[in-house]
Amino acid sequence: MKKIALIFLSLVWPLFSAAGQELMSPDGNLCLKFSLRNGDTPVYCLSYKGKPVIAESRLGFQLNNSGLHDWFEVAGTSRRTIDETWTPVWGEESSIRNHCNEMAVTLRQTSSDRRMTIRFRLFNDGLGFRYEFPDQDNLTYFVITDELTEFAMAGDHTAWWIPGDYDTQEYDYTKSRLSEIRGLLKGAISDNLSQTIFSDCGVQTSLQMKTDDGLYINLHEAALVDYPAMHLELDDSRLVFKAHLTPDPNGDKAYMQTPCTTPWRTVIVSENAADILSSRITLNLNEPCKIEDTSWIRPCKYVGVWWEMITNKSSWSYTNDLRSVHLDTDDLSLVKPNGTHAANNENVRKHIDFAAEHGFDAVLVEGWNIGWEDWFGNMKEYVFDFVTPYPDFDVQALNDYAHSKGVKLIMHHETSASPRNYERQLDTAYRFMNKYGYDAVKSGYVGNIIPKGNNHYNQWMVNHYLWAVKKAADYRIMVNAHEAVRPTGLCRTWPNLIGNESARGTEYQSFGGSKTFHVTVLPFTRLIGGPMDYTPGIFEQDIEKINPSNHSHVNCTIANQLGIYVAMSSPLQMAADLPETYERFMDAFQFIKDVALDWSESRYLEAEPGEYVTVARKAKGTGEWFVGNVTGEKDHISKISFSFLDSDKEYVATIYADAPDAHYRNNPQAYTIRTVRCNSKSTLVQKAVEGGGFAISFRESTPQDRKLKMLR
Repeated sequence: MKKIALIFLSLVWPLFSAAGQELMSPDGNLCLKFSLRNGDTPVYCLSYKGKPVIAESRLGFQLNNSGLHDWFEVAGTSRRTIDETWTPVWGEESSIRNHCNEMAVTLRQTSSDRRMTIRFRLFNDGLGFRYEFPDQDNLTYFVITDELTEFAMAGDHTAWWIPGDYDTQEYDYTKSRLSEIRGLLKGAISDNLSQTIFSDCGVQTSLQMKTDDGLYINLHEAALVDYPAMHLELDDSRLVFKAHLTPDPNGDKAYMQTPCTTPWRTVIVSENAADILSSRITLNLNEPCKIEDTSWIRPCKYVGVWWEMITNKSSWSYTNDLRSVHLDTDDLSLVKPNGTHAANNENVRKHIDFAAEHGFDAVLVEGWNIGWEDWFGNMKEYVFDFVTPYPDFDVQALNDYAHSKGVKLIMHHETSASPRNYERQLDTAYRFMNKYGYDAVKSGYVGNIIPKGNNHYNQWMVNHYLWAVKKAADYRIMVNAHEAVRPTGLCRTWPNLIGNESARGTEYQSFGGSKTFHVTVLPFTRLIGGPMDYTPGIFEQDIEKINPSNHSHVNCTIANQLGIYVAMSSPLQMAADLPETYERFMDAFQFIKDVALDWSESRYLEAEPGEYVTVARKAKGTGEWFVGNVTGEKDHISKISFSFLDSDKEYVATIYADAPDAHYRNNPQAYTIRTVRCNSKSTLVQKAVEGGGFAISFRESTPQDRKLKMLR
């Protein structure tokens, strides 16, 4: 057997030439090897404790008039160790260590005298590498038509993936072998609502895999700036992924000017799935915060005028008249209302009152501005002006009322996927927000990008999203971007990017449902790049009870929805259901009221993609602990130690869990709440059903708590 293993390793871990370079992680477990194959083509390999993670894989580019992939020689190599600690504005811990060994290999193309540096950073939990193009005479302006970066897999791993698509990440995940992906793509695509599908670009990042011998591998990118988003195109005959960049309307990928760099390509590796979730490689590969005064950037818990429109109980538009209200008349009072418009003064005040009563920070209001009737009627391309409210929405009065209650309104900008129209009006829109006291905006990019031929994730749109965030920072505004490009850790550099959607969120539970394991996969995929505005907290799973014409079902239990608030950490968390629904379950709603948003410490207690995620987090400022579990495609019994608690204190734990007879479809509202005393030596054994979970809040005990049972 040893002889067979050695033969296999010799195939996937070839001998390196004299030009080969080796880099070890600080703990010595990861080993990167770089060389020039056949003496001129750059390649790399990565191993973990001697096991191949990435077999020999090609590096380089195809340009519009030449190549940057062969005829290279090594012109120089530099090395250094980085070991620093930095403080995030918000996040999963109060400080983050950035510790890695770096090797930068500068290559000279002998046929053209052009230079390119490949910078590798090897952490204890994975690898990041990028391409750098220094200022030089023979390479100034150039067009990348293909990135040749490869990730050669050493086996037919199990993967959790969504189809490649230039315009959406809003898919349910599929679990399969790598060799099965091509055959399954057709079915996965037909299940999605997207109208623009590009199945030839493979799968999307972040891609989570597991080897047969229990090694977890995650492929993604970090610091996506001035470059198209990367998909992973699979050659299933060789089990090799190749970078597939989102093209522009001409089919070109990236327009570059030296000096410049690409985003980092990342490979996170661990024997423990929970370590994938605790990795900070993506953040560490981004630049430090560029906002000097961040005092105005604050985590936010909110309710909103939203779910009633998502379920089609109410409408975004004020009128059903498809004539544009702002073109046909100057007197909006003459426009006939449809009677279902949700963003009206009375309804918004009701939400403000609910938020104030229960300690929420803000209220999101969608459908407040004119243009929705035109957009839904497909009559025009440019309909929203972001400053003109419908007749039944009094901007001044509602903001004054909210502020008097200690609550703020969150602005909503639906761009109708027309970024140029949005850019022309953005200064005006942000000044409008400043005038009325809004300090956060939810932006949307629903639809096919205008001008036609562009896509949501090409270089031009990637630049637009970041430009809007930078512009918002000038006005001290936080941004929650929906339908934007997937996050790649830019929230470190621009922490006013307080949230993104960029995945299949809760709204799809009203569009037919999502798989029960969906929220146990998102932490391994979408959340690797940054927090998600998932909009959890749905307590009424039978949508017909909200809208009799909507027959969808929310495929999870109430306890699962509570667990999301900790398991899927975000500084922006919504209680997405209707106020009247929460009033029926105020005991369970208490956890949403109590749970923190910003953390000083996070412990990943157990995890397995598709099956379960359990996380403990310590609130920044208060020191209170919270635990959240989400369970996926089958029942799970957690056996967790409370050793994360302070050893010199006794606590009271309130445990919100699935009832014994709970079922995500037949009995989703069955939950139990129990309160016990505990300490750092206590152990909890807790069952969660398929699509279920549990949540725990801790507080220090008092003498009055002595009557409570002690959890041993």
